Amino acid sequence: MPKIDLSQINLPIVEILPEVVQKIKEEQNLILNAEAGAGKSTIIPLALLEILQEKKQKIIMLEPRRLAAKSIAQRMSQLIGEEVGNTVGYRIRFETRISENTKIEVVTEGILNKMMDSDPDLKDVAIVIFDEFHERSIHADVALALARFTQQNSRPDLKLLIMSATLNQELLAKALNAKVVVSKGRQFPVDIVYAGNLDQRLIAELTAEQVKKALKEDEGDVLVFLPGQGEILAVQDLLRKSKVKAEIYPLFGQLAWHKQWAAIQPHPQGKRKIVLATSIAETSLTIEGIKVVIDTGLKKNSIFDPNTALNSLKTESISQDEATQRAGRAGRLAAGKCYRMWTEAEQNLKPSHRLAEILHADLANLKLDLAARNIHESKRLFWLTPPPLDKLIYAENLLIQLEALNEDKNITEIGKQMHQLPCHPRLAHMLVKSTENLSLAIDLASLLEEKDPLYKKAGADISERIQMLRTLRGENRLGRNFKKIEKIAHSYRALFKIKEDNKEVDPYAIGFLLAMAYPDRIASAKRGNNAQFQLSNGSIAAIGHKDELADESWLTVANMDARGGMGKIFLAAPLNPKDLMPLVKNQRNVSWDFDEDEFEVSNDLSIGNITLKKEELDDEPNSKEKRKAIIKAIQLHYDEILNVNDEFLNYLEEIKEQKNETEYSDINLAFLGITAEKWLPEGIENEENIFKSIQELSLTTILKSLLKA
Repeated sequence: MPKIDLSQINLPIVEILPEVVQKIKEEQNLILNAEAGAGKSTIIPLALLEILQEKKQKIIMLEPRRLAAKSIAQRMSQLIGEEVGNTVGYRIRFETRISENTKIEVVTEGILNKMMDSDPDLKDVAIVIFDEFHERSIHADVALALARFTQQNSRPDLKLLIMSATLNQELLAKALNAKVVVSKGRQFPVDIVYAGNLDQRLIAELTAEQVKKALKEDEGDVLVFLPGQGEILAVQDLLRKSKVKAEIYPLFGQLAWHKQWAAIQPHPQGKRKIVLATSIAETSLTIEGIKVVIDTGLKKNSIFDPNTALNSLKTESISQDEATQRAGRAGRLAAGKCYRMWTEAEQNLKPSHRLAEILHADLANLKLDLAARNIHESKRLFWLTPPPLDKLIYAENLLIQLEALNEDKNITEIGKQMHQLPCHPRLAHMLVKSTENLSLAIDLASLLEEKDPLYKKAGADISERIQMLRTLRGENRLGRNFKKIEKIAHSYRALFKIKEDNKEVDPYAIGFLLAMAYPDRIASAKRGNNAQFQLSNGSIAAIGHKDELADESWLTVANMDARGGMGKIFLAAPLNPKDLMPLVKNQRNVSWDFDEDEFEVSNDLSIGNITLKKEELDDEPNSKEKRKAIIKAIQLHYDEILNVNDEFLNYLEEIKEQKNETEYSDINLAFLGITAEKWLPEGIENEENIFKSIQELSLTTILKSLLKA
């Protein structure tokens, strides 16, 4: 087995290698706190190879990003004089370079979870390394929870190594009963300059001016942190118009691989570089030549709201540890400078650590993962940050609607098939159910996994995008955006062993397929309200009056937002009324009219909350039906049913003021609505005055009990 020549390595991590190797031999779990530039990502896995000398096992190292995974695998291979794919390889989505000789696999975080599907005990793995764990991605948190579960139940010999630069190590060390090893970084002095308040409305203009100032006053290449792709392209455009004397390189996750790679390499002719990056450049990657960092202090987060069942992309301020990481980029190779586009007073008000992604993510995939492993209660797993109860309940209900779980919350045969697919359960359900139109479903799923290729260039009809994909693919002239979609579609076709299909699409067939993925977003046109639709989840959404879909009587909505209380439809497809019958349920319905405090019983033809036909019944509902009706009413009308008083509002403020990372850091009244089935007192459905009994409940007491549960 190849060995690294440590005499040729001038990195701080070398000093503590003997301690790390020895402790990994002795302990189950180890935490390595290593400052930026220490060399942990490349040197530690190679040093641990000696533990594998007598074993036929390997080391798995998780990286948050594909670019980092590939570059780290290449760097390790260079250090031992080999090509990637021999002793060191990598697995990322759409690309694998490993062989039977591979002992170190660098993988992106979602890959490990899929590896554990086929090998829950990780029999071929000796050590799992979690690199850059301080980023707190949901994939890393879930992977650690599952690996710890395996370690405790079937693999006590499995070693877990958590590596981080800025993690709150005391909390994790106590939770994992782990020793901590600390390494200094290779960090040159960085001069921090607070450049004042940043008006987000002028972010591109102000950032471009700061870049031009830095080019005049400072030496070396410039790394600029911006919140997203749109801001990066805007700043790039302004700098090009200014004809700055430097080469400009964008760096964001959606960028083509070869362009990302070019951004982190020295310029081939030695020219000065400006790298305009998202948070992708915060960790793992060493970008050659950087001496100046300009930090806008902003990032974009995808926030899932279980009340609307929608994700929204929000621009937010970074935390202090993120600011430290970003500034450190200026001091990797020599002394540098960091311009922070905020004040020192603002810096002191920032939270010390970033929030874990699990607090604001859609948990449908997580819930399906657990169900596939017969883990019905997430509390059975180790969580540094527990998944929020309201988001878990939403995920559970969605999976029941998607036929992945039965009413007892056990995984179904359809759920098992869905779990094998590398996509969101919504899209997985559509693919599993679309055997007669699988090629179209694959094109549709692939398009929905990527950004809209015709964003702001076309109406809301998604069939227009699918038709363009098929036309361009058939003519072999796919542009950049459609190439990304086709890459995903190609991988799905290989998985299902089918050929591409470029026939003309039927928009109504697309609408029906979408209903398999979004049964809660089937939409019926509201009478007398042009371009407004009632959704099957109970909400209202509107589409542009001039949009061709505005005249349709039925739609399935794939993409929308919920600003101002009414959703705005961005992507949808028409539904043929003749296709509705498989979606319609004929069932007994019990509802609670909380204004009259009475139960109504009817036989309904309905699609979710859209009632097509209603037949009133004289029957008396049983206790179970009453309770279910009360819970549904609270979930939909919590703001009218629950009695909010000053005590409750003050308690909410207390929670927010603590500013601690908890699963309830963004709690509000809607949380009690979603979790009603967990706290509604037994027997309240049989009270003489149900509404009054609910009004008399102490919401503060209920919330405190939920937080302790």
